[in-house]
Amino acid sequence: MDEETRTEAEAAAFRRLTEHLRQRSDVQNLDLMDLAGFCRNCLSRWYRDAAAERGAELSKDEAREIVYGMPYEEWKALHQTERPEASRS
Repeated sequence: MDEETRTEAEAAAFRRLTEHLRQRSDVQNLDLMDLAGFCRNCLSRWYRDAAAERGAELSKDEAREIVYGMPYEEWKALHQTERPEASRS
């Protein structure tokens, strides 16, 4: 596979992953971290780092919006669930 095709395939896989994560808003970031070792916020940091390596500056909020498909605070209000405390007496 040539470099251009590889880059295009990687970009397509990233778009598919972010779309999948947007559709699976029932899966919480904590669940992702527990099972996969990364979450949506990790993915947005990696995206921001990759952009910076190529001379494009993104804010934390801009990178999160790319991954979440909406502003992070909006996603949180719509989809994030509160975790019960580990132990209550």
